[in-house]
Amino acid sequence: MANILIIDDDVTFVIMLQTLLEKNNYKVTTAFSPLEAKRMIQKHFFQVVMTDLRMPDMSGMELIRFVKQQSPSTQIVMMTGYADIATAIESIKQGAFHYIPKPLNPEEVLSVVAEAMKGQEQKTADSALEKRLDVADYQEGVSELAKKLDKHIELVAPTPMSVLIIGESGTGKEYVAKLIHDKSKRADKPFVAVDCGAIPKELVASEFFGHVKGSFTGAIADKIGHFKAASGGTLFLDEVGNLSYNTQVQLLRVLQERLVRPVGSNEAIPVDVRIIAATNENLMIAQEKGEFREDLYHRLNEFQIDVPPLRERQQDILFFAHYFLEQANHYLSKAVEGFDKSVERVFQTYAWPGNLREMKNIVKRATLLAHGRTITLNEIPSELYASRENNCFALYNEKEEGEVIRKALEAANYNKSQAARLLQIDRKTLYNKLKTYGIEVPGRHKS
Repeated sequence: MANILIIDDDVTFVIMLQTLLEKNNYKVTTAFSPLEAKRMIQKHFFQVVMTDLRMPDMSGMELIRFVKQQSPSTQIVMMTGYADIATAIESIKQGAFHYIPKPLNPEEVLSVVAEAMKGQEQKTADSALEKRLDVADYQEGVSELAKKLDKHIELVAPTPMSVLIIGESGTGKEYVAKLIHDKSKRADKPFVAVDCGAIPKELVASEFFGHVKGSFTGAIADKIGHFKAASGGTLFLDEVGNLSYNTQVQLLRVLQERLVRPVGSNEAIPVDVRIIAATNENLMIAQEKGEFREDLYHRLNEFQIDVPPLRERQQDILFFAHYFLEQANHYLSKAVEGFDKSVERVFQTYAWPGNLREMKNIVKRATLLAHGRTITLNEIPSELYASRENNCFALYNEKEEGEVIRKALEAANYNKSQAARLLQIDRKTLYNKLKTYGIEVPGRHKS
């Protein structure tokens, strides 16, 4: 049953609208002030929020921003008098789904609500697809390193221990953190991810601990911080090494006291969160330089998980490539069946500096470009096989040149153009070397 929240300080109007919607099989919750509504939205999910535009304590525009921050898929319908139509139209630009002028027409109300429900369902479906596509940045894999990683996740997830995840950019640290949360006793509570490097220094305290209305210029309403938003669940601090020294001090105090004080407030609010942090930096070196507090490091690092780079997980490379291909086919409505052997060879010898994130993007792009049943060298960036450092087909030793050329031809399915690219030579040079070493190419593959 659809769940709708009505917000208006006119009690009679709210009761009338509630009766109309409940008669049409909607589940309705009511709030008579924005502050009351905010508390409800933090605790419960509503598919549609119907709110008056003008209310005490908080404007409809502010409420739009709050709802979208808390629940992006929720559809917002503004209700307003004819004098405020221009403002209502502006609210749509801010993220509202629609507006309904007062006095309300019952048929129009039901029509707009039905449309909002359809829109919400589509948003939810799109979000679920996006999550399914993104979650593949972490998979168990088949290598020994992958199995060790999975074992550590299974071991630490049910405990209350803080976890520090170490790994290069693109290895899937956030997805490891989310998996730990999903396998923990807090799985039914929020998982809040924070990019510590993306928060402006002047807003760090507000973002983490919240603020009260009027506490500084621009604080037009009360704001709950990330700690409060993650209450009962998990707070994931991504790239924690980017936090300023002053913020590290504040964070350490919160972890010790389990209390937060919103900016501009003297009230200490208890918080119950599990901390998972991640970094691609060496925090031990940062400590030696005086850039990261040793006491905070030990608070965060009750258990450390190392996520290995893709280049160290040779057995997993093609596993992930085919998984990302499956995703890309679904996302792009394509039916590419696999990779040419030459591409598989390149994938297995490339260093993957961007790790899983890089592979995912390359496979998605290649799937889009592919015209046949398989992805060939023509669909992947040439830098993957043009670098001598990463190219196992490079002609390092002239004494073994003939054998290397034969292997390159075999990997390229005897396509001379592709073999030349693998060898980092032009086609004319390849033809000369084929004559020199007496290498014959099967007739059907003379391209």
